[in-house]
Amino acid sequence: IKLDGELSESVWRKAARVANFTQRELNEGKPATEKTEVAILYDTENLYIGVWCFDTEPDKLIAEKMKRDFSYDTEDNFKFIIDTYNDKRNGYLFITNPNGARFDALVKDNGKSVNSAWDGVWNVKTKITDKGWFAEFEIPFSTLKFSTKNNPVWGINFERNIRRKREQVLWQGWSRNYDILQVSRAGKLVGIKGVSEVSLVEIKPYGIAGVEKGDESGSNFTSNFGGDINYLITPTMKLNLSINTDFAQVESDQQQVNLTRFSLFYPEKREFFLEGKDYFNFGLGYSIRPFYSRRIGLAQDRSKIPIIAGARLLGKIGNTTLGGMSIQTAKHDSTPSTNYTVLRWKQDVFQQSSIGLIGVGKIEQGRQNAVYGADFLYSTPSAFGDNNLSVGGAIAQSFTSDAKNKTGLAHRLFIYYPNDLIDFSAIWDRSSANFNPETGFLRRTNYQMFNADFRIKPRPKFLPWIQKFLFKPFDFNYYINDQTHTLESLWSEFRPLGFITKSGERFEANIQRRAENLTEDFEIHNGVIIPKGEYWFTRYELQFESFQGRAISGSVFSQWGNFYNGKSAEWAIESIFQDRKSVV
Repeated sequence: IKLDGELSESVWRKAARVANFTQRELNEGKPATEKTEVAILYDTENLYIGVWCFDTEPDKLIAEKMKRDFSYDTEDNFKFIIDTYNDKRNGYLFITNPNGARFDALVKDNGKSVNSAWDGVWNVKTKITDKGWFAEFEIPFSTLKFSTKNNPVWGINFERNIRRKREQVLWQGWSRNYDILQVSRAGKLVGIKGVSEVSLVEIKPYGIAGVEKGDESGSNFTSNFGGDINYLITPTMKLNLSINTDFAQVESDQQQVNLTRFSLFYPEKREFFLEGKDYFNFGLGYSIRPFYSRRIGLAQDRSKIPIIAGARLLGKIGNTTLGGMSIQTAKHDSTPSTNYTVLRWKQDVFQQSSIGLIGVGKIEQGRQNAVYGADFLYSTPSAFGDNNLSVGGAIAQSFTSDAKNKTGLAHRLFIYYPNDLIDFSAIWDRSSANFNPETGFLRRTNYQMFNADFRIKPRPKFLPWIQKFLFKPFDFNYYINDQTHTLESLWSEFRPLGFITKSGERFEANIQRRAENLTEDFEIHNGVIIPKGEYWFTRYELQFESFQGRAISGSVFSQWGNFYNGKSAEWAIESIFQDRKSVV
């Protein structure tokens, strides 16, 4: 096959095609208005997917992006997901647009976690004609982890978005309660035979050399070298080794302004830690993380701490997912050489549920810190008929060898009911005063948080221009001190009106009620101090956004009201002018 997007080879003409696509939006259950066909071929090294996106108005295709991991939501695009384990939980997501831009991600836990930092080795070519646009994908088997047992069965699903019509069509799982990330609703790919086990070794060395010249010290030669080795032990288990890990090409952090009393979260951007980060996710949520990889190799001031070496093992064996990593950092200023180790075990149970354990250790000379815990998740796509429901929780304990109170606990319980008409969630988080995850992240300490979020999204047929309303009777986060049970803070929002039109415009009007109990004076900005005390204030918010699929679009945001013992106002106006010449 010549990868050119023309799909002109005879094997494409002979291949069986999937053509029964159904609308999820705007008209659920109706046939697609534009014809879409998909065919699949393979040889000993690659999987090929051919896509025919016929279009009666190809001059109206929307496609501006070309960069890797492009923002695809505002463009015509085609997606497919492959569940190589056929476990109805995990998959590889691939997306392209008429320009041949590429987006890929690892999907975990039936769409609950998406790692877009993963960059697989694959290619796609596209072509636009007067009949529509066409795509030809080449996915090397070495990019995928899969079992080589006889007659394997993979999950697979396809989605096409026709942006000017705001039309979304899928092959399987086209109900509005689901989306393509929910691989439990995917179809089946059968018939792949004779593909041998993939044995892949990837070596990535680096070397840096230079001369430093100072007015007094003269010239000094400097050098550094190291690298990574990635070895696929089995088709489903991968070993990574790193020596003198190089972070020279890491993207800078995005600037953040902190107007709160609590820690800011900065996402991981170093390649060595990105690929397998989802393996170490734990059920305590985002504000309490037993493991946060940025604690390794970065000081509090974000200066770099050299990494001597590290090893990581990631993969899945049957219904068991395993993740392990151990890294040794060098001595840096007053920070001693330290070993960081994390182990994660998760077992699939029932159709989409799981139980798991985690252990995180930080060991330096004469001192240890550890966190160990267990979590569970019960998830079903068929609650009360055909609705999604998830219930779960986690408990973790920390141990610090030189602390007065050596142990501390953290807990979490939650229930999610995320569906098209009713979207509801309730969460209880707790982090005790002595919980100390030094290789983790805590948004705040010594607290309990109670959250409930209730949204109603009806789709009235008597208003033909409305796609759906966005009502929010309540949404609140209520924090109390874990020891005294007094108020720490409250954020709540009521949305009396919100809607999305069928043409793609979005509007929200929100009323927020907030409270903060400052136990000490709070310096919110250099020289600006808010006296301690309890503050209650109300804020108002308006948002409007036009459909970004047009050549000219924009958004307006405005929020105003009381703020502690004063007032504040925020506003933002954005306009977007898009050049469509690339698809004409």
